[in-house]
Amino acid sequence: MNSTLEVIENNLHQVEVKDKSFIFHIPTTSLFERDELTGDILSSIQEQDKPTNLSLTKALGARYAEGDIISALGELKSLSLVGEKGLDNDVEEFAPLTLESAPLTTVVLNINTGCNLSCTYCYKEDLDLPSSGKKMNFETAKQSIDMLLSESPDQTRYNVVFFGGEPLSNFSLIKGVIAYSEDLFASKGKLVDFSMTTNATLLTENHVEYFDKHNVGLSISIDGPKAYHDRNRISVNGKGTYDTVAKKAKMLLSRYRSRPIGARVTLTTGITDINTIWDHLFNTLGFSEVGFAPVTSGDISDYNLKPEELADVFTNMKKLGEKYLAAALENKTIGFSNMHQLITDIHEGTKKALPCGAGVGMVAVDHEGGLNLCHRFTGSDQPLLGDVTTGLNKPILNEFLNKRLDKNDQSCATCNIRNLCAGGCYHESYARYGDPAKPTFHYCDLMRDWVDFGIHVYTQIMEHNPSFYDTYIAPRRAQA
Repeated sequence: MNSTLEVIENNLHQVEVKDKSFIFHIPTTSLFERDELTGDILSSIQEQDKPTNLSLTKALGARYAEGDIISALGELKSLSLVGEKGLDNDVEEFAPLTLESAPLTTVVLNINTGCNLSCTYCYKEDLDLPSSGKKMNFETAKQSIDMLLSESPDQTRYNVVFFGGEPLSNFSLIKGVIAYSEDLFASKGKLVDFSMTTNATLLTENHVEYFDKHNVGLSISIDGPKAYHDRNRISVNGKGTYDTVAKKAKMLLSRYRSRPIGARVTLTTGITDINTIWDHLFNTLGFSEVGFAPVTSGDISDYNLKPEELADVFTNMKKLGEKYLAAALENKTIGFSNMHQLITDIHEGTKKALPCGAGVGMVAVDHEGGLNLCHRFTGSDQPLLGDVTTGLNKPILNEFLNKRLDKNDQSCATCNIRNLCAGGCYHESYARYGDPAKPTFHYCDLMRDWVDFGIHVYTQIMEHNPSFYDTYIAPRRAQA
């Protein structure tokens, strides 16, 4: 009863937002407003030499009823925020993963290694010029869809993603896959969605009409206004592509009705002006969402953001996040997808043991049918995870995933965002450290600050316009 108490710092992160205090419960990624009694209990335990239940009630008894102190302390213990000193309180264990049946829902088809652009920062390991591009054939694509079903027959909804190179350069295969998939999944009483990322240069009105008819989710790679876009997104003959992409994007946005269209922005050295890029893509061109991907570990280091530039990117993301907050308080959205994803994770209490669904919910198929962790790894020197004829090699996959899950020798084990970040992008780690299982340590401080900012935005919206979550998060999740 009078064992020495301690605050389990590894499970507790406290954030101040204006005149309120919040507890971010790290093991569950849940957020609670901290009342005065809870704050005094935590402070008293940290300040006392050998705090016990008895010394705590004596110290706080003049301000609070004994029953309230005991009840609040019991709640803190149940959340593993307070425990008995000497016990192994601060270790959060993840059970080893044994993947016997893969819960796959998504297959990414790398349908052509060739691309008609020559973007300076491209991460694709297997990128080819248009003339030497290797196209996936229909049989390989068909086997990919069949494998998706055979590996995970009990799912209700599946996703097929078309990727490249430039996927529109193999449009005939896209049509064949969509026709085959729609018939196959319908015959089994299942739903299937399609999506594609394209540079838009080959996009025609016929493409738009077809994709609209089949409800294909489209994302356009575009880096902002002409001065920014044309720095890196160039054709194979070295010319900037903004004029073409912007023209095609306007045509698409004026005609597409089935789903919102997003813009994907890649940030390289010298480009940190988030607000100008967002304003152009959202307000001038009219994209529904704009997402930013900083380059820090590309093969050509000259294009990687320098540490001070990466810090500027996050500073500017927070400035745009304040605009997101102002709009949310008026029950509007400005389509800043990085911010939207963060507050969605906070709202839903997202807990990640792994950073993404690569290898678990999703695999990427190269043009020959080899299975890869994700589309970024096709053509890399990383071992394949099987192929579309034999299925996933689960022993190899389990070994890799458990290596990333094991945080005993990593600072991730004590990080306050460990269950939101889960170590970061596999390919980012592979490109920077040569090991996809190694966490992306160069992002750590910036990501922790970004999550604290997200808590600031989230709590302000929750206090002043909670209906925002019903309007902009619940419907989106229902469609996912």
